[in-house]
Amino acid sequence: MVEFKVVLSDTKTGRSYNLAVTGGAAGSFVGKKIGDEVDGGPVGLAGYRMRITGGTDRVGTPARKDLPGMARRKVLLSGGKGHHPVHEGERRRKSVRGNEITGDFVQINAVVSAWGEKPLAEQLGKPAEKGKEAAEKPAAPEKRAEAKDEKKAEAGAQAPPAPEKKAETHPAPEQKAEAKHEKKTDAPAQEPAAAEKKAEHPPAQ
Repeated sequence: MVEFKVVLSDTKTGRSYNLAVTGGAAGSFVGKKIGDEVDGGPVGLAGYRMRITGGTDRVGTPARKDLPGMARRKVLLSGGKGHHPVHEGERRRKSVRGNEITGDFVQINAVVSAWGEKPLAEQLGKPAEKGKEAAEKPAAPEKRAEAKDEKKAEAGAQAPPAPEKKAETHPAPEQKAEAKHEKKTDAPAQEPAAAEKKAEHPPAQ
C-alpha cells in the first residue's frame, strides 16, 4: 500500500502541516509531476487545492522539477536541489530523482494554491511546530554549563583533601645583610688579639 507524508505549507499564515496520506488518497498523488495541482478533497481538505513543489524518496534522494521522468539519475549539477555549491562555479555529479511522483517517494512537499472555507488550523489541529524536535534538541548552552559546574562540584566533594605543604622558613634579605655585617666586624677584633700574643712572647736572641 502506498503511503506518503505530505508537508503542506500555508503561505497565508506561514505555517506547515504534516499529513499522513494512505490508500486512495495517496493514489491521487501518484503520476503527478512537480508543479501539478492536486485536489485536497481526498485528504479531507474540502475546497482546498495543493501544488506539488518537491519530494524525496526512501533513501532521501530529492526530486528536481527540471528532470523529466521517474527514475533516479546521477546528473552533473551546478546548483539547485540536490547540490549547494560552496565555491563559485563549482559543479558536482549528484543523484537526483525525476519530477514524477511514484510509490518510491516517502515525503511530498506542497503549498496551498486555493483555500477552502474552513481554515487549516481547525481541520488539521496544531501546525507542524517543533514540539517533538524541541524535546529532542540538546540542552541550551546555559544548562550545559550548569551541569558541568555541578559535576565539578561533586568531583571536588568526593576528592580527598590535598596535603598541606609545610611552610619553608627562609631568612629575610635584611637578616642576611646583618649577619654578613657582624662577620665583617668580628674579623678586625681578632687581629689585635693576635698582636698581643706576639708581644707577650718575643723571639729569642
